[in-house]
Amino acid sequence: MHTLRQLFLAHNAQTTDFPLLLEFERAEGVYLYDNNNKPFLDLISGIGVSNLGHGNARVIQAIKDQAEKYMHLMVYGEYVQSPQVKFAEKLVAVLPETLNSVYFVSSGSEALEGALKLAKRYTGRTGIVAFYNSYHGSTHGALSVMGNEEFKQAYRPLLPGINFIRFNEPDDLIYITSETACVVVETVQGEAGIRVPDRLYLQALRERCTETGTLLILDEIQAALGRTGKLFAFEHFGIVPDILLMAKALGGGMPIGAFIASKTIMAALKEKPILGHITTFGGHPVCCAAGLAALEVLLEEELIAAVARKSDLFRELLVHPGIKEVRGKGLMLAIELESFEFNKKVIDHCIQNGVITDWFLHCSNSMRIAPPLIITEEQIRFACHVILDAIDKTAKNK
Repeated sequence: MHTLRQLFLAHNAQTTDFPLLLEFERAEGVYLYDNNNKPFLDLISGIGVSNLGHGNARVIQAIKDQAEKYMHLMVYGEYVQSPQVKFAEKLVAVLPETLNSVYFVSSGSEALEGALKLAKRYTGRTGIVAFYNSYHGSTHGALSVMGNEEFKQAYRPLLPGINFIRFNEPDDLIYITSETACVVVETVQGEAGIRVPDRLYLQALRERCTETGTLLILDEIQAALGRTGKLFAFEHFGIVPDILLMAKALGGGMPIGAFIASKTIMAALKEKPILGHITTFGGHPVCCAAGLAALEVLLEEELIAAVARKSDLFRELLVHPGIKEVRGKGLMLAIELESFEFNKKVIDHCIQNGVITDWFLHCSNSMRIAPPLIITEEQIRFACHVILDAIDKTAKNK
């Protein structure tokens, strides 16, 4: 009789030769529980997905209620489906008035793909500006605007006409011209190790896009929905994008993404040709019902108001000679250590002692801290104790 782990290795596609192989039976709140009922504090929220933690009762009830009514009926955009309509209405109500048309898709990568197509179609231009060390997904278009050659070199040729500029460097804004269809940028860079731009820089970027008739696409696939201490990260910087990307936490644990623009811009997908973007499962009724419930919980329980205080507590406690820097915004943080090898040993020690964290694709010497927003101060203190102990033990055994 094969074990579940053996079957996983035999039949599930692998993305590395060294998967974590952690096996969990259930999840609740900020904890994942293994076969022996051992709790693991989830400091990464499934990479920015579980903002409300695991097993939120209102989200689960919304999933059950909708599943009993209907699930998939038709490709997106043809039938009037109540969960899609209500979710879009709620999102538009909490966004700036120019972001009033929601296109639901299945993932963050698809949101990025749809946004690139929309920008090229609306502007009639082909040039795209992206950023070094950026990450927007793993599909071909998303890889094309990823700013890390190590992860994309094996898949060339990719999209042509893409120029990369440096994040937070005003001098590079001159490369945005009247031939640029769009600039795609993470409001807070994630896989680069949580890099927060200067407020004046993002405002200058917004101004340059407006001057040149270029659409500004803000990727908030990781940063939106309270993660940074605001409902949307762009609120910290006094700007509004032309197109906004969301996914990860958008579905309350269910798979869904969205790109959002004005009705005027979005209308470009309706003609020449019609059906300018098609998705079968985008805006799945059950995912939309879950997303609506999650957004209502996020707003009604005022979880965002406590994010800054919890972030400050992490920063206050994570002081150690082995920590070079703690960067980030809200509960989207990075702990920079001396090397990937050191970081990996610290991460492994943390997992062995009941705290799940990981590293960043483009900044492997930094540790990710992105817990569910419901994490308590007591749980933060426990997590930081485990992290500091792991650093001590790793340093001692060098």
